[in-house]
Order: sequence, then structure tokens, then C-alpha cells
Amino acid sequence: MNRPTNAIAVEGLTKRFGETTAIEDLSFTVEGGELFGLLGPNGAGKSTLINILCTLLGPTEGTARVNGHDVTSETGAVRDSLGIVFQEPAIDEELTGAENLAFHARMYGKRKAERQQRIPEVLDLVELAEVADDPVENYSGGMQRRLEIGRGLMHEPDVLFLDEPTTGLDARTRRDTWEYIERLNEESGVSIVITTHYMDEADFLCERVAVMDQGEVVAIDSPAALKASLGGDIIALGLANDGGELFERLDAQSWVREYTPTEDGVAVTMARGEQRVADLVRLADDAGAAIESVDLQKPSLENVFLSLTGSTISEREASDAAESHTEAADEDSSMERPTETAEATEAPGAVE
Repeated sequence: MNRPTNAIAVEGLTKRFGETTAIEDLSFTVEGGELFGLLGPNGAGKSTLINILCTLLGPTEGTARVNGHDVTSETGAVRDSLGIVFQEPAIDEELTGAENLAFHARMYGKRKAERQQRIPEVLDLVELAEVADDPVENYSGGMQRRLEIGRGLMHEPDVLFLDEPTTGLDARTRRDTWEYIERLNEESGVSIVITTHYMDEADFLCERVAVMDQGEVVAIDSPAALKASLGGDIIALGLANDGGELFERLDAQSWVREYTPTEDGVAVTMARGEQRVADLVRLADDAGAAIESVDLQKPSLENVFLSLTGSTISEREASDAAESHTEAADEDSSMERPTETAEATEAPGAVE
């Protein structure tokens, strides 16, 4: 089978709910076999975009293709091409791991012989073969997450969507899950799209990242290139006042690449930050700034987001909470997430 070069191709994609614009004029591609990240705060439009790509929502404007199939006119082919692991658990804890996979396979029309062959393959892939016959309620959080990923792979999709894959997991399990996802991508060749608001997750996993904010893609590149675009280290000054003449004096310094006012001070980008801390503190003192804290940071995706938007992700989530609530209410009233029963209606049909 000849697969298209791009696993996903989005052009001019816009989605409105009444007067609210959830995503606006998005254009990007995801290459075949790529591990791609959608990074942004809650309410940035990530879930709306995924719902369109999974054919759960229709776009207001623009086009999107998954594995070469149009999400509006070829919904059946799109759904056959993809797997999705939602943020909220969707497995039956009273069933065993193997039974959960068998149930999902039936929803996608896999016959008994196909199921008997595919289930052991997937259990090996997600490293759960030894507990295949144990009830899922006895699985750890990480094991349940791997089973959900295996469930999304049962019908051998070309594209796998992982919506906030490590939310609710402890630090060690999160790291183990990252390593598993990375290995899965390398071994299976499936294109993986991850939505996340965790900077470290996107940095560790993704070959490229689309940074989303308020319904728009504000940057797209590899994590390394995005961090390099900042042009140096960042010194964050916490200030107890408005900074006096500090901003004017920063404008006059050749060693200052850029600066971004923050809620509690200013973030200043420069080369060789370790050597410039004293210079910056003296400059702030002379300008009448009341310094409360000094923090030297190496470039990170958090700094990238701050540079692009003027806020950190946590600040953006706090300021957009009311707007996000409105968007969620609009989405819920327009299209709820399908249950397994709904999937069975759309799938080729449950068979013995």
C-alpha cells in the first residue's frame, strides 16, 4: 500500500462555535512516521483540532486530510486510518486486558481469527502479555495507560492521537510512558500526534512541535530550533515595583537580545547569562527597580512560549479559564465524545 507523504495535512482550518472562534486559520503538516506535538495551555484549541481530525467535529472553514483522506467527505476512511487515546480513561476495569482489546476489535469489525492473531501482537507491543488475563482494576496507572494505547492500535491505524497521555500519572510513570511512546513510534512506524501542556513532555518526545495559543499556531519547529530561536539564556527578575526606568535602559544595552515583561517582573534574554547577572542587577538598581528575585534559566520551551505570547502556560490557563469554560460548553452541546456503542454504529460492524 502506498501511503501519502504527509500523515496529516491541514490548510486554513477554522472552527467557530457561535461567536467564539476555537481555532483560526491553521495550516501545517505531519510527516509519515513523525512524532508530532501540539503544545499549549488548556483552551488553546488543541482538543477542538483533534476532534476535527478525528471527524467528531466538522470545520467551519478550511480543509484537513488524514492519511490522504478528507475529514469531511471521507469520514469512514479517516476513522479506519486512525486510533485515538482520550485523556479520560475508556477501558472497562472489570474486564481483563485481553478482553478489553477483543471488545474494541469487535467494534472495528475484526473477525475471530483476526482477533486471535492481533491481540497477542498488541499485548506484546504494549508490554502487557504477562498480565493479559488479569482484571484491569489490578493494573497500575501506567499499565492502564499502555493498555489504552494498545486499544488504539488494535485495528492497525496509520495515525495515533494521544490526548494528554500522561495527565494524572506520577513522575516516574510519566517518564516510563514517554520512553514507551518513543519506542512504539520507532518500532511500529505509526505517526503519533500528542496534545500536551507539559513542556518537558513535548521537549523529550516530539520531533516537531506546533505551539498553540488562543486558537492559533504561533510557531512550529523542532524543540531544539524553537529554543535556539531565543538567542541566549534568560534571566528572570522578580520586581516589587514597576521597574522604574529599567525597560528604557534595557533598550539601550547591546548585550540584551530581548526582554518580556511578566506578571511579577521581566525576563531578559542574552548570551552568556552567567557573566551578565551582575551587569543586569546593577542596571536594575540604577533604574530604580526593586529586585525581589533573580533566576538564571537556560532556554526551554516554557521560555519559548513566554517569548511568543507574553505569558507562561500556567498564566495563560489562569487568564483564559472563563473563555475555556465557554468553549467547552459550546463543544459539549455540539458534539459529545462517542462511547464504544457509538463507535460500533460507525464501524464496519460487530461480528462473531
